[in-house]
Formats: sequence, structure tokens, C-alpha cells
Amino acid sequence: MASAKEALARLRALATAKDRANLARFGIAARNPLGVSMKNIQAVARELGPSHDLALALWATDCYEARLLAAYVDEPARVTGAQMDEWCAEFDNWGFCDTLCFVLFDKTPLAWTRVEAWGRRDEEYVKRAGFALLASLCGHDKKSGDAPFLASLPLIEAGAADDRAMVQKGVSWALRSLGRRSREVGQAALALAQRLAQSE
Repeated sequence: MASAKEALARLRALATAKDRANLARFGIAARNPLGVSMKNIQAVARELGPSHDLALALWATDCYEARLLAAYVDEPARVTGAQMDEWCAEFDNWGFCDTLCFVLFDKTPLAWTRVEAWGRRDEEYVKRAGFALLASLCGHDKKSGDAPFLASLPLIEAGAADDRAMVQKGVSWALRSLGRRSREVGQAALALAQRLAQSE
């Protein structure tokens, strides 16, 4: 298994000034960025293969791209609730938030336990993560029926009152994703969207 140091060396070899500049263009204020495209991060992840221990070591580096790489190499079945909460608490940009939810967290057995728990929190990116996780589950959870998705509609209605752009975009993403989940869920999501459109 490659070490975090070796993985970082692979990332540094792929870094470019253009990719680093793109972070600001996409509104991502990343700490310790190298400037590696998502395509190249995914390529490195395929080379490395899955490893929970490596993922933990990569997250500990506090390097933006290394932390994104951690999402791709971690093993969902080995991710704990404490890890999810600790990593989520460190989200400070939408790149971390959305990638971790879409690539890793939604595949863990604990995913549904964090949708409402995070969606009811006040911290901007923790709250966004609740809705990003819900949106991700809409597309990736092939086992759950309509019930948990229908049960999430009150959470979306409450979240829609948050005036912070990062939260609003997460709420919108979740609501639109619910609209594509199934006919019943889609109709309920449409009814909520219409009600929200008429509200203050």
C-alpha cells in the first residue's frame, strides 16, 4: 500500500498553475491547495486502490487535493460515524462538502443517520452537507423505497428558509434530486417546490 507521502508526491507531480487558479474561479477557498484537477485526482485514486488507512492519513495532511483523494480511496463499509462527523465539521468549502457526500458518505451504512442530523445544524457547510448527502442518496441509493425520501421533505422546507447561498444551493440540489427519484416522490417534491415558490 502506498503511503500518504507517496500519494502526495503523485499529486504534486500532476499539479498545474491553471488548476490551482481554477479553484478561485469556481469559488473554492481551499487551504493548502496543490492545483490538481479532479480528473487527475480520480486517476491517482484508481492507481492506489481502496484503503481506509490511507484515506485517514491523507485527510490528516490538511492538503486540499489529498483530502479529496481520501474520499475516493476510503472504504465505505469501514467509515465510522465519528469519522463522518469529524470530517464534516472541517468542511470549509463546497468542494469538500459535495465531493465527500457524493463520492463516499452516501455509500456508507450510516448515510441516512446524517441527513437530518446535519441538515438541522447551524454551521453553514455542515448544514449544506445534510442536503448534499440527501441529493447524493437520491441518485445512488438503489435499495431504499420512497419512505425516507418523502420523510425528508419537511427538512427541505425548513432548510429553504436559510438565506445563506451555500445552504440554499444544497437545499435546491436536494429538492431537484427528489423530483427525479420516483413518480410519487417527484410529485411530492413538485408540490413542495410550488408551495415554496409562493412563500416569502
